[in-house]
Amino acid sequence: MIRCNLSRLMGEKKMKVSDVERGTDLHRHKITALYKETAQKIDLDTIDKLCDFFECSVCELLEKID
Repeated sequence: MIRCNLSRLMGEKKMKVSDVERGTDLHRHKITALYKETAQKIDLDTIDKLCDFFECSVCELLEKID
């Protein structure tokens, strides 16, 4: 299973979905799905924008758990 740490990253910086939306130009529904970990797929452009925005690596945004 892949876990998305977007909610943790947002919480550490006290950000709302609207803050991420404005900073990345991603659609709100994509951000919300990743935040709630209900997304079934994610494209590379989305990962790239989120990593740039949060100044993190892919490994910090996404992690494989057993």
